[in-house]
Amino acid sequence: MKFNPLASFAAGVLLATTVSSAAYFSVRGEASKAPVKTTEKVEIKESKPSESEMITDLESSGYIVQTAEEYKKNLKEAKVIAEKEEKSAKEKDKKEVVYRVVINVTDGMTSIDVGKMLVKSKIVDDAFKFSKAVEKKKVENKLRPGSYEVDSDMSQDEVIKAIFK
Repeated sequence: MKFNPLASFAAGVLLATTVSSAAYFSVRGEASKAPVKTTEKVEIKESKPSESEMITDLESSGYIVQTAEEYKKNLKEAKVIAEKEEKSAKEKDKKEVVYRVVINVTDGMTSIDVGKMLVKSKIVDDAFKFSKAVEKKKVENKLRPGSYEVDSDMSQDEVIKAIFK
């Protein structure tokens, strides 16, 4: 006789099924005799605390309790304070800072190089626009080495006149 693994596996499955079925059907009868659990209904009455009790509980927990009127009043006061701070900030902004700088022009520098130095010192906003303005005035060849003092109060034309003589 030959050993057949498939037949052995089938026989094992059949044996396991038979043992499991016998155990299932023999225990099933005992399970129906088990006592049935009963549940009891417990009524829970919720009592709402009074307003004063809620306030004291919240205050003891570290919360601040205020009425709607108090809240509106505090909100209006906060808005007034914020407006005052905003006005004072605007007044401070009106006081403009004047930047004064000495530009040292050396041999080989172009109007773009001068514009970059002026941007770094916050005299002009854009070096390219400054260079274009110099070209429009046709004074780009009049740039000479030296030291020139300019400040942020000067207009762009005044800066060009001061540096390009």
